[in-house]
Amino acid sequence: MARKPDSEADRLDDAARAGWLYYIAGNTQDEIARKLGVSRQTAQRLVSLSVSAKLIKVRLDHPISHCLELSERLKAAYAVDICEIVPSDPESDSTTIGVAEAAAAELERHLESQHPLIVAMGTGQMMRAMAEQMTPMDCPQHKVVSLVGNIAPDGSATQFDAVSRVADAVKASHYPMPLPVIATTANERALLLAQQPLRNVTDLARQADITFVGIGSIGEDAPLLRDGFVKHDEMRALVKAGAGGEIIGWSYDGDGGLIEGLTNDRVLSVPLNQPAVKPVIGVAMAPSRLRAIRGALRGKLINGLITNEAMAERLLK
Repeated sequence: MARKPDSEADRLDDAARAGWLYYIAGNTQDEIARKLGVSRQTAQRLVSLSVSAKLIKVRLDHPISHCLELSERLKAAYAVDICEIVPSDPESDSTTIGVAEAAAAELERHLESQHPLIVAMGTGQMMRAMAEQMTPMDCPQHKVVSLVGNIAPDGSATQFDAVSRVADAVKASHYPMPLPVIATTANERALLLAQQPLRNVTDLARQADITFVGIGSIGEDAPLLRDGFVKHDEMRALVKAGAGGEIIGWSYDGDGGLIEGLTNDRVLSVPLNQPAVKPVIGVAMAPSRLRAIRGALRGKLINGLITNEAMAERLLK
């Protein structure tokens, strides 16, 4: 097929961005006009073009050239196999919008396979947002397994469980981990993990064909602290030890090296492979996660990344 002229490609880029701002980020046409530096009439035409050219369904269906460029640069800089960059809304304070949709679409592409797959998932705000974006499918041949416990410190089910939501959406079997993220003591950890049902889930997770995880920060705004899985003195100890991020409860430093001792002696989640072997896709975009994402990439804890333009540019600086 003949390549579209640059002017037409640029026009589709603008239409795709306008469509994303309107249908996904929820901007008005006046806001789109201001953000793109065009008249309201032009913004309206671009949004209409995004639909007529079938660039917009529910998710963005046209790769914006700048996003593609950032993706290729990140792949080269960090030697990752999978990298998808979505547009950024510079005035949005959302920590999931656009990226959660892209992650759901990536998972759906894998679930279309008739060959039985094992999908492993973490928990957290991003994973839940991703699960909520899943299109209903009929995939009884697949298994969805949790990498991390789904019990909150007070004994209730965590609100950020994603495995059951994904499994319900795609009609697949799911395998939860009825555990807290971090045990009270190392001895309690050993006793819990020795239980046969939990060993079965862990063994299944280690066989996963593809894995999706959120990436958490370390510090006073850390999800582990906010959700009550660690105490303030434990978080301060992690910071002092050089921790820069965490994935499914496992804390690591700015270069991706796992922290020795501290809470890592009590984590009940499935151990992280380093380097990751099969596809392990990190999904994150919040500015506060910059050091955590960079560390996960440097340490080969993940070999795939789904994020937005703003984070991609920060990672490349």
